[in-house]
Amino acid sequence: MFRPTAKGVAPFGEFRTWYRVTGELSPHRTALVVAHGGPGSTHDYLVSLAALSELGVPVVHYDQIGNGGSSHLPDAPADFWTVELFLAELDNLVRHLGIAGNYMLFGHSWGGLLVAKHASTAPAGLRGLVIADAPASYPLWLEQMAVLRARLPAGVNETLLRHEAAGTTDSDEYHAATRVFYDRHMCRLDPWPREYQASFFEMYNDPTVYSTMNGPSEFHVIGSLRDWGVTDCVAGITVPTLLISGRHDEATPETVRPYAELIPDVRWEIFENSSHVPHLEEPERFRDVLTEYVKAVAFG
Repeated sequence: MFRPTAKGVAPFGEFRTWYRVTGELSPHRTALVVAHGGPGSTHDYLVSLAALSELGVPVVHYDQIGNGGSSHLPDAPADFWTVELFLAELDNLVRHLGIAGNYMLFGHSWGGLLVAKHASTAPAGLRGLVIADAPASYPLWLEQMAVLRARLPAGVNETLLRHEAAGTTDSDEYHAATRVFYDRHMCRLDPWPREYQASFFEMYNDPTVYSTMNGPSEFHVIGSLRDWGVTDCVAGITVPTLLISGRHDEATPETVRPYAELIPDVRWEIFENSSHVPHLEEPERFRDVLTEYVKAVAFG
């Protein structure tokens, strides 16, 4: 595993954003900033992207506010946690690191929507965009969750629905049933990689952001994001965009397709043996695909 060259904290108003850099930041080097999923997860499960620093591309990981090494705010009101907050945090981090004139973005899952929204404003220094395993909207996501849930083994979805109706989604039976879905559509490796488990443990230890904005599970989105999406703005993305998803992904082709149809300069790679984390499930092919893209953007 690649060790970070530097770690630090970016002041964000009265709060702080923890980050790590692998490689040397320079105005002449296109940096890759990695936005994790959740919302409310951590950078841990994406740390393998630090290997891209071997290309001469510095890689920045950060924990979004509310989790990991960044400020935890378990008592913040629900209306504190907004898309605008996380967009402002990303802008702030890019400026703090001095890379606003030359950077790429990689966003996974919720992070994919976040970076797409950021890119749609056409920042002058943005050179490229990777949207990985991300739906274009949560209404689309919920439509497809119903399809995937209906295909679960007999009795599983009935168990999930019963607990969701009763408000007992914190029960062991509900958690066991969610794992059936997760093993099919989130990560098909057995056991789950340690770095993936680490992000889950972090989110379990402080579920504030996830429960407020998403809900109790990946497929029961009842939080503030339930009606949100980026289909109205992604046509404004002007940089070369790499779109990634897995054949068994909870981000099904139907949820991803709007990016492919609306972004002017886009290429879509589907990983046939992956679900929601191709970088862990098919690491060699993922590395090849991302390396080719990063080289093209960073070095022409």
